[in-house]
Amino acid sequence: MSLTLSRATAVPAHSTQVFVLPLGTTTLPEAAATDLPAEARAYVEKALADKQAFVALNHFSHQHYFVVLEEKRTPELQLEALRKAGHQLHAALKKEKTEAVYLQNLSELPEAALILAEGLFLSAYEFEGYKTDEKSRTPAALTTIALVGEAASETQVTELQHLLEGVALARDLVNMPVNKLNAQQLADRLAEAGDQAGYQTEILDLAHIESLRMGGLLAVNLGSPEPPTFSILEWKPAGAVNPQPYVLVGKGVVYDTGGLSLKPTPGSMDMMKCDMAGGAAVGGVLYALAKNNVPLHVVGLVPATDNRPGGLAYTPGDVITMFTGLTVEVKNTDAEGRLLLADALGFAKKYEPALVIDLATLTGAAVRAVGTEAAAVMGTAAPDTTAQLLAAAHRVHERLVEFPLWDDYGDHMKSDIADLSNLGKAEAGHISAAKFLERFIEGTPWLHLDIAGPAYLTAPDSYRGKGGTGMGVRLLYEFLKRQVA
Repeated sequence: MSLTLSRATAVPAHSTQVFVLPLGTTTLPEAAATDLPAEARAYVEKALADKQAFVALNHFSHQHYFVVLEEKRTPELQLEALRKAGHQLHAALKKEKTEAVYLQNLSELPEAALILAEGLFLSAYEFEGYKTDEKSRTPAALTTIALVGEAASETQVTELQHLLEGVALARDLVNMPVNKLNAQQLADRLAEAGDQAGYQTEILDLAHIESLRMGGLLAVNLGSPEPPTFSILEWKPAGAVNPQPYVLVGKGVVYDTGGLSLKPTPGSMDMMKCDMAGGAAVGGVLYALAKNNVPLHVVGLVPATDNRPGGLAYTPGDVITMFTGLTVEVKNTDAEGRLLLADALGFAKKYEPALVIDLATLTGAAVRAVGTEAAAVMGTAAPDTTAQLLAAAHRVHERLVEFPLWDDYGDHMKSDIADLSNLGKAEAGHISAAKFLERFIEGTPWLHLDIAGPAYLTAPDSYRGKGGTGMGVRLLYEFLKRQVA
């Protein structure tokens, strides 16, 4: 994105400004009214008295906007209201073709302008796409969001810029079609991001994957005309505070036809370029951590391939041997993501990690359970660790709903001829899928995020937009950053 966050000590004359006002404001603070004629001030104060939370004042050469803090049930929901106000602000700025906007925080909430800027930045995201007709391209006018004075420090502005660039990276990857982003191209893009941010990347090719006997990844790849990749992203700064790394694992199915268990289309297969959203999120998190020099040792693992019915495609009934040596009976080739993840989770154990978190657009069951408003989470991490992740999810409004991982669900994944089946019952499919993954990460603290609902939206939703949302980047950055303290 060409949009830049910056910090300003003063506001140039005739600039478009935004003022964040305290909860319940009916009278404009002097700092927000110094250059307003009496009539304009009276207009704004009447709107505030009418409980309007967003007020626009057009001076023709520039505009003033007033955003009032809203009373919400929790502090986290108050922050979310500010992000949504950022989306509303973006629509107004876009209409006026505003190039630069100056944000001032006059409220009692110290981070109010930063959160507003976050919603504005995310709303301004647009996938560049592949249009060649200049008439159909509408380049965004907004290039600068400046936070004025005590609205934010230089450090805070820079940190937010890098974090949101990580979200934009993840969104871009998810929005790219498979003919522009196959497994090798995904690996290359992750490596390029590493070069820009400072993390190290190793890309394992087909021969290396075969030597490691990653049977799950290799089986899914059998129907593809293109080889798989296994990307290892590592951020290990000299001052890392954690002796054991955090390992993030992201599903990287760059396109999923369902294999021989072919998905129906339209309505199911047509959006399956998004099936690598977990891998994209891992790249976005590593980018933000490295760019902001967060003193944590973090490893990202992204197994990648497409899942097609061609060539020697694996079939229902096959038995495959996984990286850990466990055998799996394939009941459905559309339950492929768990096979890639299982190999990667087994590989993750070699790092002796403090915690493993995987992200995957894994099951329709998770979507049916919590919709696009949240992701499902379950795992074996300590309750306090899970609680910290849930708290981070509420702070950034990438919410999680915790589901049980009782031993009973293991029965769903039994096979008559192998250690496991790759398909459970119709009920609780997101839980039985996690129970399958648990077998490959036993003995290591682990959390599984099924992000199938919120990772990709088919209709616009406020600052989350349409298409790839970058789900997981802000969440895991928030969670990991707080492990430093």
